[in-house]
Amino acid sequence: MSTETTTEVTMDVCGCEVSRRGLLAGTVAAAFAGLAGTQLDTGLAFAADPSYAGDVFVLLSLRGGFDGLSAVVPAGDPAYYAARPGIAVPKSRLIGGDAFFGLNPGLAPLLPYWTAGQLAAVHAVGQPAPNRSHFAAMEDLERAAPGTSIRTGWLNRMLGVLGASDPFQAVMVGSAMPARLFAGAAPSLGLTGVDDLKLAGDGPGAPLAATMAKIYQGAPDALAHPAARLAGALTTGAGLRAEGYRPSNGAVYPDTELGAALRDVARLIKSDVGLLSAAVDSGDWDMHENLGTATAGGLMFDHLRALATALAAFAADLGPAGLNRVTLITISEFGRRVTENGSGGLDHGYGNAMFVLGGNVKGGRVYGRWPGLTENRLRDGDLAVTTDYRSVIGEILRDRCGLADLNGVFPGARPSALGIVRSR
Repeated sequence: MSTETTTEVTMDVCGCEVSRRGLLAGTVAAAFAGLAGTQLDTGLAFAADPSYAGDVFVLLSLRGGFDGLSAVVPAGDPAYYAARPGIAVPKSRLIGGDAFFGLNPGLAPLLPYWTAGQLAAVHAVGQPAPNRSHFAAMEDLERAAPGTSIRTGWLNRMLGVLGASDPFQAVMVGSAMPARLFAGAAPSLGLTGVDDLKLAGDGPGAPLAATMAKIYQGAPDALAHPAARLAGALTTGAGLRAEGYRPSNGAVYPDTELGAALRDVARLIKSDVGLLSAAVDSGDWDMHENLGTATAGGLMFDHLRALATALAAFAADLGPAGLNRVTLITISEFGRRVTENGSGGLDHGYGNAMFVLGGNVKGGRVYGRWPGLTENRLRDGDLAVTTDYRSVIGEILRDRCGLADLNGVFPGARPSALGIVRSR
């Protein structure tokens, strides 16, 4: 459990300020390292303010460099088919979309939400500058403050602007935690899933949680406060385990890490524990070879089908009322090259596509300004970016989550004017 604070600086080592309270709190965090597991990454954040009336904001990170051109196909641009003779999605296979764009048939489980106007896409979206390194690009994506010395994560800053201070501000599930996204003053909790929210080794014969609670009774606030937060988290976890969970509306989640993660997010939303924001990771989108055709067995097709199946189950589980208070977006560190490589795959690129799902999304269409795929329109051989991903998120946070101070989340960026969601 991370419990960073920004008080009482007592020493400086190699230019890094170290807080005494942060150091002591870190000791408590280390004692409960057994809470973290090895499943899929899921971050969950809970609002302390019961008056919050905004949407639950769900962030789905498609790690590895998602190929937006395979998912939201620019069929009306002849250069797309010229650049991908072996892996382009045939026009006859496209679903949804419009006169220019079409969706990969692997996304068929989501077609009802596209048709109902609850799923939209934004194309030619990405970071302000190209960065084809997975680690550096993801760091920049999660920090979201280019040109500044800010080192916190934008989701953590969002929580701060909203005034969230509950122990469940940021809960991350899995071993590959999105550390930068949640870096900052907000506490964080790591777990493998809702039912795993318990102290490792705790049980009738070894009451570790009760013992730790007694140890920190009467301790200085720097120690007692994080210990109390942990105790509250464990109590919440015990209550959720006792309640159990069965998806609603006939929703059937796939037996995948993503399916399990989205099932837990839906469970927390419907449990009314104060969920404000959730972040889920889905990896393995780095397809340098054998991307395949738009049929079952093709690598990209199968990945998109798995993604769409999990998202469709999530939306069905929430039901119309639940989906009306949720907005989910997908992001990735970069897109893929326009031209396929010699291995039937795609190397790291720039511009990309993102999806937006929710009951108040103005869906059934593709947003953004299309730059074109002819050579003179590309950015070093890549799809150019015409929409900053931060501006899309900023518009959603403003219109659906009630954030007035977007500069406190995305310094220097302005919300887009796409009109992709209905204002509250």
